[in-house]
Amino acid sequence: MDLTDTQQAILALIAERIDSEGAPPSQTEIARALGFKGVRAAQYHLEALEQAGAIRRVPGQARGIRLVHPAAPVAAPAAAPRDDDALRLPILGRVAAGAPIGADADHHDYVMLDRAFFAPAPDYLLKVKGDSMRDEGIFDGDLIGVHRTGDARSGQIVVARIDDEITVKLLKLGKDRIRLLPRNPDYAPIEVLPDQDFAIEGLYCGLVRPNR
Repeated sequence: MDLTDTQQAILALIAERIDSEGAPPSQTEIARALGFKGVRAAQYHLEALEQAGAIRRVPGQARGIRLVHPAAPVAAPAAAPRDDDALRLPILGRVAAGAPIGADADHHDYVMLDRAFFAPAPDYLLKVKGDSMRDEGIFDGDLIGVHRTGDARSGQIVVARIDDEITVKLLKLGKDRIRLLPRNPDYAPIEVLPDQDFAIEGLYCGLVRPNR
Protein backbone atom coordinates (compact mmCIF):
# COMPACT_ATOMS: atom_id res chain seq x y z
CA MET A 1 0.00 0.00 0.00
CA ASP A 2 1.40 3.40 -1.00
CA LEU A 3 1.53 5.99 1.77
CA THR A 4 0.12 9.45 1.29
CA ASP A 5 2.25 12.54 1.92
CA THR A 6 0.41 13.04 5.21
CA GLN A 7 1.07 9.46 6.32
CA GLN A 8 4.75 9.78 5.40
CA ALA A 9 4.90 12.99 7.45
CA ILE A 10 3.33 11.20 10.43
CA LEU A 11 5.81 8.34 10.06
CA ALA A 12 8.69 10.83 10.00
CA LEU A 13 7.30 12.58 13.10
CA ILE A 14 7.06 9.26 14.97
CA ALA A 15 10.64 8.34 14.04
CA GLU A 16 11.94 11.79 15.04
CA ARG A 17 10.19 11.74 18.44
CA ILE A 18 11.42 8.22 19.24
CA ASP A 19 14.95 9.24 18.28
CA SER A 20 14.95 12.56 20.19
CA GLU A 21 12.75 11.76 23.20
CA GLY A 22 12.76 7.99 23.44
CA ALA A 23 8.97 7.77 23.01
CA PRO A 24 6.52 8.26 20.14
CA PRO A 25 4.06 11.18 20.06
CA SER A 26 0.51 10.82 21.34
CA GLN A 27 -2.43 11.05 18.96
CA THR A 28 -3.13 14.54 20.32
CA GLU A 29 0.45 15.63 19.54
CA ILE A 30 0.24 14.14 16.04
CA ALA A 31 -3.02 16.02 15.40
CA ARG A 32 -1.48 19.26 16.65
CA ALA A 33 1.73 18.85 14.63
CA LEU A 34 -0.11 18.06 11.39
CA GLY A 35 -2.76 20.76 11.88
CA PHE A 36 -5.71 18.38 12.22
CA LYS A 37 -8.86 19.70 13.89
CA GLY A 38 -9.15 16.65 16.14
CA VAL A 39 -7.57 13.33 17.04
CA ARG A 40 -9.95 11.35 14.82
CA ALA A 41 -7.91 12.28 11.73
CA ALA A 42 -4.74 11.14 13.48
CA GLN A 43 -6.43 7.85 14.39
CA TYR A 44 -7.47 7.34 10.75
CA HIS A 45 -3.93 7.78 9.44
CA LEU A 46 -2.43 5.61 12.19
CA GLU A 47 -4.87 2.84 11.26
CA ALA A 48 -3.77 3.18 7.62
CA LEU A 49 -0.09 3.05 8.62
CA GLU A 50 -0.74 -0.08 10.66
CA GLN A 51 -2.59 -1.73 7.77
CA ALA A 52 0.34 -0.86 5.51
CA GLY A 53 2.73 -2.59 7.94
CA ALA A 54 4.67 0.60 8.72
CA ILE A 55 3.80 0.68 12.42
CA ARG A 56 2.52 -1.62 15.14
CA ARG A 57 0.22 -0.32 17.88
CA VAL A 58 0.20 -1.80 21.39
CA PRO A 59 -3.37 -1.94 22.75
CA GLY A 60 -4.09 0.03 25.92
CA GLN A 61 -1.11 2.39 25.66
CA ALA A 62 -1.39 6.14 25.16
CA ARG A 63 1.90 6.15 23.20
CA GLY A 64 1.87 2.53 22.10
CA ILE A 65 3.24 3.10 18.59
CA ARG A 66 6.15 0.98 17.39
CA LEU A 67 7.94 1.38 14.06
CA VAL A 68 8.16 -1.75 11.92
CA HIS A 69 11.20 -2.16 9.68
CA PRO A 70 9.99 -2.48 6.04
CA ALA A 71 11.99 -5.68 5.59
CA ALA A 72 10.77 -7.28 8.80
CA PRO A 73 8.58 -10.38 8.51
CA VAL A 74 5.02 -10.36 9.75
CA ALA A 75 5.08 -10.62 13.51
CA ALA A 76 4.16 -13.94 15.08
CA PRO A 77 1.51 -14.07 17.80
CA ALA A 78 2.74 -12.55 21.03
CA ALA A 79 4.48 -14.97 23.36
CA ALA A 80 5.61 -14.70 26.93
CA PRO A 81 8.64 -12.40 27.12
CA ARG A 82 12.05 -14.03 27.26
CA ASP A 83 14.03 -13.43 30.43
CA ASP A 84 16.20 -10.82 28.69
CA ASP A 85 13.09 -8.99 27.40
CA ALA A 86 11.18 -9.01 30.69
CA LEU A 87 10.97 -6.30 33.31
CA ARG A 88 10.06 -7.10 36.92
CA LEU A 89 8.32 -3.94 38.05
CA PRO A 90 6.94 -3.06 41.48
CA ILE A 91 3.44 -1.58 41.60
CA LEU A 92 3.68 1.30 44.03
CA GLY A 93 0.91 1.81 46.49
CA ARG A 94 0.61 4.78 48.82
CA VAL A 95 3.58 7.13 48.65
CA ALA A 96 4.75 8.84 51.84
CA ALA A 97 3.59 12.47 51.98
CA GLY A 98 6.35 14.90 51.11
CA ALA A 99 8.91 12.16 50.50
CA PRO A 100 10.63 11.36 47.18
CA ILE A 101 9.57 8.15 45.45
CA GLY A 102 12.62 6.09 46.27
CA ALA A 103 13.57 2.53 45.47
CA ASP A 104 12.28 1.56 48.92
CA ALA A 105 8.82 3.10 48.41
CA ASP A 106 5.87 1.05 49.58
CA HIS A 107 4.60 -1.45 47.02
CA HIS A 108 2.10 -4.25 47.12
CA ASP A 109 2.97 -6.42 44.11
CA TYR A 110 5.32 -7.05 41.21
CA VAL A 111 4.44 -7.78 37.60
CA MET A 112 6.50 -9.12 34.71
CA LEU A 113 6.12 -7.12 31.50
CA ASP A 114 7.78 -7.10 28.09
CA ARG A 115 10.21 -4.17 27.92
CA ALA A 116 8.95 -3.48 24.35
CA PHE A 117 5.82 -2.02 25.95
CA PHE A 118 7.79 0.99 27.19
CA ALA A 119 10.25 3.63 26.08
CA PRO A 120 12.44 4.30 27.99
CA ALA A 121 12.47 1.32 30.36
CA PRO A 122 10.51 2.11 33.55
CA ASP A 123 11.67 1.57 37.12
CA TYR A 124 8.21 1.10 38.59
CA LEU A 125 4.48 1.24 37.92
CA LEU A 126 2.26 3.84 39.56
CA LYS A 127 -1.51 3.54 39.81
CA VAL A 128 -3.33 6.56 38.37
CA LYS A 129 -6.03 8.27 40.40
CA GLY A 130 -8.52 10.49 38.56
CA ASP A 131 -9.00 11.45 34.92
CA SER A 132 -7.01 14.67 34.59
CA MET A 133 -4.87 13.07 31.81
CA ARG A 134 -7.84 11.61 29.94
CA ASP A 135 -6.99 13.17 26.56
CA GLU A 136 -3.59 11.46 26.62
CA GLY A 137 -5.39 8.13 26.97
CA ILE A 138 -4.47 7.83 30.66
CA PHE A 139 -7.47 6.87 32.79
CA ASP A 140 -8.33 6.27 36.43
CA GLY A 141 -6.94 2.92 37.57
CA ASP A 142 -4.30 2.63 34.82
CA LEU A 143 -0.80 1.56 35.76
CA ILE A 144 1.74 3.93 34.26
CA GLY A 145 5.39 3.07 33.76
CA VAL A 146 7.71 5.64 35.34
CA HIS A 147 11.39 6.07 34.52
CA ARG A 148 13.01 7.46 37.66
CA THR A 149 14.81 10.75 36.90
CA GLY A 150 14.92 14.29 38.19
CA ASP A 151 15.39 15.77 34.71
CA ALA A 152 12.64 16.49 32.18
CA ARG A 153 12.06 18.73 29.19
CA SER A 154 9.12 20.99 28.57
CA GLY A 155 6.35 19.05 26.82
CA GLN A 156 7.05 15.73 28.51
CA ILE A 157 4.58 13.95 30.79
CA VAL A 158 6.07 13.71 34.26
CA VAL A 159 5.37 12.40 37.71
CA ALA A 160 5.95 15.42 39.94
CA ARG A 161 5.89 16.10 43.66
CA ILE A 162 4.42 19.39 44.91
CA ASP A 163 4.69 19.69 48.68
CA ASP A 164 3.00 16.49 49.88
CA GLU A 165 1.13 15.62 46.67
CA ILE A 166 2.17 13.37 43.78
CA THR A 167 0.67 14.21 40.39
CA VAL A 168 0.97 13.13 36.74
CA LYS A 169 0.87 16.10 34.35
CA LEU A 170 2.34 17.64 31.19
CA LEU A 171 5.36 19.75 32.12
CA LYS A 172 5.62 23.28 30.70
CA LEU A 173 8.75 25.27 31.49
CA GLY A 174 8.62 29.02 30.98
CA LYS A 175 11.31 31.64 31.42
CA ASP A 176 10.34 32.30 35.02
CA ARG A 177 7.65 29.77 35.86
CA ILE A 178 6.80 26.07 35.92
CA ARG A 179 3.35 24.86 34.99
CA LEU A 180 1.82 21.40 35.18
CA LEU A 181 -0.93 20.99 32.62
CA PRO A 182 -3.80 18.50 32.75
CA ARG A 183 -5.04 16.88 29.54
CA ASN A 184 -8.68 17.28 30.41
CA PRO A 185 -10.46 20.67 30.07
CA ASP A 186 -12.37 20.01 33.31
CA TYR A 187 -9.15 20.59 35.27
CA ALA A 188 -7.16 23.79 35.73
CA PRO A 189 -3.40 24.03 35.15
CA ILE A 190 -1.17 23.99 38.21
CA GLU A 191 1.35 26.81 38.54
CA VAL A 192 4.24 25.92 40.83
CA LEU A 193 4.83 28.74 43.30
CA PRO A 194 8.36 29.78 44.34
CA ASP A 195 7.83 28.74 47.97
CA GLN A 196 6.53 25.26 47.15
CA ASP A 197 8.58 22.09 47.53
CA PHE A 198 8.69 20.86 43.92
CA ALA A 199 10.57 17.98 42.30
CA ILE A 200 10.39 15.83 39.20
CA GLU A 201 10.13 12.22 40.30
CA GLY A 202 10.17 10.58 36.88
CA LEU A 203 9.08 10.44 33.25
CA TYR A 204 5.93 8.73 32.00
CA CYS A 205 6.95 6.01 29.53
CA GLY A 206 3.80 3.99 28.79
CA LEU A 207 0.98 2.22 30.55
CA VAL A 208 -0.81 -1.04 31.10
CA ARG A 209 -4.55 -1.19 31.69
CA PRO A 210 -5.69 -3.80 34.20
CA ASN A 211 -8.80 -5.78 33.32
CA ARG A 212 -11.74 -3.87 34.68
